[in-house]
Amino acid sequence: MKLKQLESCLGDVTQFSSPKVELEQYPTGPHIASRMLFMAENSFGDITGRLVADLGCGCGTLGIAASLLDAGYVVGVDVDGDALALAQENCEEFEVEMDFVQASLSELPLQGLHVDTVIMNPPFGTRRKGADMEFLAAALKVAGTAVYSLHKSSTRTHIQRAAVRDFGAKTADVLCELRYDLPASYKFHKQKEKDIAVDLWRFTK
Repeated sequence: MKLKQLESCLGDVTQFSSPKVELEQYPTGPHIASRMLFMAENSFGDITGRLVADLGCGCGTLGIAASLLDAGYVVGVDVDGDALALAQENCEEFEVEMDFVQASLSELPLQGLHVDTVIMNPPFGTRRKGADMEFLAAALKVAGTAVYSLHKSSTRTHIQRAAVRDFGAKTADVLCELRYDLPASYKFHKQKEKDIAVDLWRFTK
């Protein structure tokens, strides 16, 4: 599947109608999601035929993208049952197969989850400090080969150091910088949309 075709498909994913601010539920737009998964597959071969987990899967955009790129198996993990229900509905609309696990990050070791590749758009940690680091630590425990994740560009030095020094990553590389077009999703948002610089990272074990 070509990049533009993948982006077009992901534009049909139904997003949250009532996102939960405490979970920092923001949509992963088709522009970013398509480039993230396309690069993971076409530059590194980390999607097609692989076991893939979408951590904090939300409405399932990244997991659906992995399925469209012929991942061998995809599981979506989220603590929010409403998000998983929406992700399941989206999968049915796209006629793709995904399994789902409702669990917090701390519960993942008990689930025995182990995959080749983790894909995720974690909370930036603006509402709950350190949430982004919790996701990264969990992802590096679950992944056998690689983790693809989005983080604010302003945290680049901190992310690189923590991944290698604290979480056991063998490598931590920024593949590209993207613009995250964040729509106004909550009452406290004053702007119609906000453009945030984010890094697409690839971490290896």
